[in-house]
Amino acid sequence: MPVATPVALPREEWLALARAHEARSDEATAGRRERAARGESHAIEDFLYDYYSTRPAQLRRWHPGVGVGLAGVDAHATQRWYVTRDGVTELDVDAFMAERGDGVRHIRRLLAATAGRRPLLGCFGMHEWAMVYRAGNAERRHGLPLRLGADGTDAAVEANPLVCTHFDAYRFFTPQAAPRNAHDLSRSAQPAMDQPGCLHVSMDLYKWAMKLGPAAPGDVLLDCFELARDVRRVDMQASPYDVSSYGLPAIAVETPEGKSDYAAHQRAFARRAAPLRSRLIEVCDQLLSG
Repeated sequence: MPVATPVALPREEWLALARAHEARSDEATAGRRERAARGESHAIEDFLYDYYSTRPAQLRRWHPGVGVGLAGVDAHATQRWYVTRDGVTELDVDAFMAERGDGVRHIRRLLAATAGRRPLLGCFGMHEWAMVYRAGNAERRHGLPLRLGADGTDAAVEANPLVCTHFDAYRFFTPQAAPRNAHDLSRSAQPAMDQPGCLHVSMDLYKWAMKLGPAAPGDVLLDCFELARDVRRVDMQASPYDVSSYGLPAIAVETPEGKSDYAAHQRAFARRAAPLRSRLIEVCDQLLSG
């Protein structure tokens, strides 16, 4: 396969980009690193690291992205999936695709399918409620108290339709809640069901950026991380858990006012996610075109 000539950044230029990325990453991950040093955890913010199995060090590592070369390079030349040709170091697309090609095609198919749909705004965050429906304390994913108590939480689930479209939320529904959902979701049907109004679909852009590894530019990765962080906060504010200990007000989705507030957040996150989804699709297309 012929290798396209990359856009080569002078050493001074890419070093400045890398340092700015590291500083931005350090600021974004300071809380996690400080808590880890003290042996503490945070039920809201640590989700992004634990669920997505990533570390602050991974976020801190800057990559220029596919199609961009680095002149006068040192450390990148020895990193996995990089190759140096004529004094310019760049992503070795052939080597990357030999190992990750199937994943890239899956990510591209999923993101493109999602981008082509209109946002659905009628779920009102009830997925988190369905995860604790008729569950005992030991079965809950978080150690926080329930804002309405167990009985009040169960009553809210029974009073509101479950219309979740995202498999990775649905798979954590309790056995009693899953049959109440309007959709019987599966992993294989995910490309047919994910839609841009879903908070978890926006949050997952961070996962896809991480899976694209060095092919994703550093600024896109951090943009996806910051979006996921903001989505996660709203996700938990709208959950049945009492998050007041973290200084966050509840979004009471069991009320008409809370539903309206939640839908406004969905619209805002969908707008933020759309250009990031497009950038990740573009990265996939660059990889697939060689």
